[in-house]
Amino acid sequence: MKILAIICEFNPFHSGHEYLIEQAKRMSGCDAVLCIMSGNFTQRGEMCINGKYIRAKHAILGGADCVIQLPAPFAVAPAEIFASGAVKILSAIPDIKYLAFGCENADLDYYKNAEISLNESENFKTLLQNGLNEGDSYVKSYSRAFSSCGGDVRIVRQPNNVLGLEYVKSILKLNSKIKILPIQRIGGNFSDGTVYENYSSAFAIRNGLNNEKVKKCVPEFVLNDLPKQFETNEYENYLRYVLFNSEKSELKRIYGCGEGLENKLKSLENMPFGDIIRHTTSKRYSSSRIRRILCANALELYRDDCEKYLSANLYIKPLAVKRLAADKILSALSKSKYPVVTGIDTENLNTTAKECFEQDRKEFEMYNFLTHSDNKDYMVII
Repeated sequence: MKILAIICEFNPFHSGHEYLIEQAKRMSGCDAVLCIMSGNFTQRGEMCINGKYIRAKHAILGGADCVIQLPAPFAVAPAEIFASGAVKILSAIPDIKYLAFGCENADLDYYKNAEISLNESENFKTLLQNGLNEGDSYVKSYSRAFSSCGGDVRIVRQPNNVLGLEYVKSILKLNSKIKILPIQRIGGNFSDGTVYENYSSAFAIRNGLNNEKVKKCVPEFVLNDLPKQFETNEYENYLRYVLFNSEKSELKRIYGCGEGLENKLKSLENMPFGDIIRHTTSKRYSSSRIRRILCANALELYRDDCEKYLSANLYIKPLAVKRLAADKILSALSKSKYPVVTGIDTENLNTTAKECFEQDRKEFEMYNFLTHSDNKDYMVII
């Protein structure tokens, strides 16, 4: 069986995602599509508009055959860790032959640029540090250094290109045989807030739920599950509450929270959430990075734990499976060197995998608490 994989968040699933699945199926000729999807919180530190099981259901109805969970320690982490965790799990499933991803520039040589990025020279590091010392943003400094070493700056300036680059770097580091399939994005860009007639970004859809055009940007089965409005006040207040009760030593354990940033965050703990983000965002620290740090802090997702998980045998947790393909898909998953977990029973997991799985359980409970839900954490067949 040949399986095509897609690493995703689907927050929410929209017409562009449907297009990605259709194109990837056609171009790969694979027998099935497997999505590895973030749980209830995203790589940018946001709470998802729908819970993981609803979004997994949407993926199945939109053309996928199976959705498995990307463990929380990887899902709420910088792009490199997000990609490393996902590719690690996908590479453990022998039948996965392709990894498709949407990107701003499908014509780029991702392998060449990944090799350049993996072999950062001393000159690269010097140029990067010089740019930062001169007050340039991290993105601008990195782009200049990357270009000077022969890299194509387009790959480090667009968010989906960056993820594609990190996927390939992870594939190379693991010596994985998975082949990539870059798919050119259509419609609104990742951070484009405009709702268009057909293909709009997930960001635009989340922020334009009352816009009539949204109906043309998502399948009907998604539209029926979207809330009338997406309020994040309770979530943001909770992040602020946890920050107030956190020690600086705990903040320093989180990816991206160094160089005294933990002191800055603690000095702002009595401010409204929006002011905390505004006063810590700078050329060096993006607002997405700050939100991710605060989300990881609330979930107690620490760098040293994550590095331990990345070096261990983990697990495969299916969230949803297409009924007509269930036997074949589950059979393919059973070939993995990692055990398949369809509920909350972790008896067949090693100690480290159990610890990682416990992080998933805690993030699921936190989402239920914040949304006043009583969702059950079991695989669904659709």
